[in-house]
Amino acid sequence: MMIEVFPYEEVKNKIANAHTITILSHLNPDADTLGTALGIYALLRQDKRLKVEVVNASTALPLYLDFLPNFKKIKHQMDYTDSLIFSCDCGSIDRLGFDLKDREIINIDHHRSNTHYGSMNIVGVDYASASQVAYELFKDLYTINEDAATCFYAALLSDTRYFTTTSMNEEVFSVAKCLVNSGAVPNEIAYHFTQRRSLSSLRILEKALGSLSLYSEARVSSMMVTQSDIESTGASVPDMEGIVDYGKSLATVEVAIFAMELEDSIRISLRSKKVDVSKVAMAFGGGGHEVAAGFSFAKLGLQESIDTIVTKIEELGLIHEK
Repeated sequence: MMIEVFPYEEVKNKIANAHTITILSHLNPDADTLGTALGIYALLRQDKRLKVEVVNASTALPLYLDFLPNFKKIKHQMDYTDSLIFSCDCGSIDRLGFDLKDREIINIDHHRSNTHYGSMNIVGVDYASASQVAYELFKDLYTINEDAATCFYAALLSDTRYFTTTSMNEEVFSVAKCLVNSGAVPNEIAYHFTQRRSLSSLRILEKALGSLSLYSEARVSSMMVTQSDIESTGASVPDMEGIVDYGKSLATVEVAIFAMELEDSIRISLRSKKVDVSKVAMAFGGGGHEVAAGFSFAKLGLQESIDTIVTKIEELGLIHEK
């Protein structure tokens, strides 16, 4: 659903009535959640009256995103107890990692599975990224400066997988052009996404590729990494971003599964070329988009987790959809 009318005046009034603002991104952050948050931060800081903090509850942030303006301003705890909260690219309140009971939240997102937990929910499920939603909301409220443009463009580039997803349309390219006109430099931003991999990310990729298995007449792929793999390679969670796409890249594969063994859970990433894997994620308490979704298992082992997912994919008939 495209948002036909953005609540510009209502958001403007809420900002005007606030003295402090907290901008939150989701746990285990990616480029869209951080780019959106830092983009909004860059805009709100134009109002010298406001005290603004940008916060993420995870202690490990993707280091390749350290080029984003104000990246070093990201804190890991909230200092304002009565601030207006902007949440970015987060489908459910628990993924923000803080107790937000009775807090006023402006929820900016594009996930179809968003639970509408905010006081205001600005959720455009047909938008390519949360940053596109944020751009459309703020472009008439603030001047989109170079810092904000860089952050929003980086988020858009990442969530469209370099402008290759099914969410791409003329409007997305129009927004990208506006962001470039406002100061985003495409080649420099792309460099940070493609030319700054850590050695540990390549070593954990090798482990994952070595585990590649195919199911359902090679229409479903799986890869996995054990906790021992993660420890031996020195990899962090951000190092494993994008591994699932290697499984999806196989010619016959329609759905790709990546399972990551952590201390207390098995974290699952799902990708597809066309079919709706959010149905699988929601069946296990997760969420996401049609072609990119995820969730966690608390009590299953790695292979058991994959077997369970493959069974669910077949039960839902996803690999038979045209």
